[in-house]
Amino acid sequence: MESMDAQSIDRYGELTVCTSVEELGLCSLGHFQSTHSKIVFLKCRIVELNRGTPPLTYKRFLQILTTLGDPEMPVEDLTAENSQKLCPLPEEDLDECYRVPLPEDLGISKEHLSPWRGGETTGLQRLEEHMKNQGWIAKFTKPRTIPNSLLPSTTGLSPYFSLGCLSVRMFFYRLSKIYAQSKNHSLPPVSLQGQLLWREFFYTVASATPNFTKMVGNPICLQIEWYEDAEKLHKWKTAQTGFPWIDAIMTQLRQEGWIHHLARHAVACFLTRGDLWISWEEGMKVFEELLLDSDYSINAGNWMWLSASAFFHQYSRIFCPVRFGKRTDPEGHYIRKYLPVLKNFPSKYIYEPWTAPAEAQREAGCIIGKEYPFPMVNHKEVSDNNLQLMKQVREEQYKTAQLTRGVSTNNKHWIILV
Repeated sequence: MESMDAQSIDRYGELTVCTSVEELGLCSLGHFQSTHSKIVFLKCRIVELNRGTPPLTYKRFLQILTTLGDPEMPVEDLTAENSQKLCPLPEEDLDECYRVPLPEDLGISKEHLSPWRGGETTGLQRLEEHMKNQGWIAKFTKPRTIPNSLLPSTTGLSPYFSLGCLSVRMFFYRLSKIYAQSKNHSLPPVSLQGQLLWREFFYTVASATPNFTKMVGNPICLQIEWYEDAEKLHKWKTAQTGFPWIDAIMTQLRQEGWIHHLARHAVACFLTRGDLWISWEEGMKVFEELLLDSDYSINAGNWMWLSASAFFHQYSRIFCPVRFGKRTDPEGHYIRKYLPVLKNFPSKYIYEPWTAPAEAQREAGCIIGKEYPFPMVNHKEVSDNNLQLMKQVREEQYKTAQLTRGVSTNNKHWIILV
């Protein structure tokens, strides 16, 4: 699936809605109010204050925000009183025509439903549960969350913001209220409000950068000769890499539509600069297809980041597909859940089942190379080779590489709004 240019999507959506409203004559009746619902600050204003170009570093972005003042307040909730001002609905029953489709209407069996329940009501309930824990909100630090926890160690609000079920400005002001009551709260870029601002950063850069969701024609992206290997791409996408940590993540992604930001780091690095040297655009398309919180600007921005094509500059940091998951889940509970074929392996071998003796494999009921694949690459060899390739690219394209330098490399985390 081809990703549309970020700016084109925004303009097309705004034009379509405004045209429809004008045709219905709602503007003159006061029944329509335009608002930038998906963002906190106006992108065009930020670009204007940066002399007509998008700020390409988070630091510069925050500097501009200090000159903007407080963002617009969220629109008030619709009440029974002000709903009387709306045009009366026709008397005929419209429920069947305009009801929310049921899973069976879309050809989806209930056995394959995601554990994520959608809608504004559920989103608000989840939000309110987190707001009760003001100490956790105030001290939240994104990099300290756990990637392979069996329950989200973050707020899990990203799908609700991405799909318009929750107001980002409402969340922004709720956070501001808690911060005002806390003496030592966390700060951007790692705080919860910092996550909102990272989101704003990518929206802003995407809005004024040609071909932001592509490599070719994208002025801030390194032009890299990635390998084209459909077979390896398919193995990565279908959880057949032979690395349990990577395959468990891709299985959770396909089954549930959500994975922790550090898990996204692991599979993104593995596909691109870490192991397979396959274009970040291919990974972006897969995430666009499978993620509930997929968002073209944030998705593309993070894939450029994790592939070291833009924004991230400590490219020598490569995620090990074995050691990374072990740090927070040495027993492999996460792998056992999403890769049940490996559930009986001793913890000693759960991340590297190919190293288990033949007898241990038989006792676990899984023979490597038969019930579960051998690793598709030698991580040490390919990562060393890819590191040299990336070093060469960055030396040859030094000016492009410097465009986005300045984004903090101490806060390397996928921006999904927790």
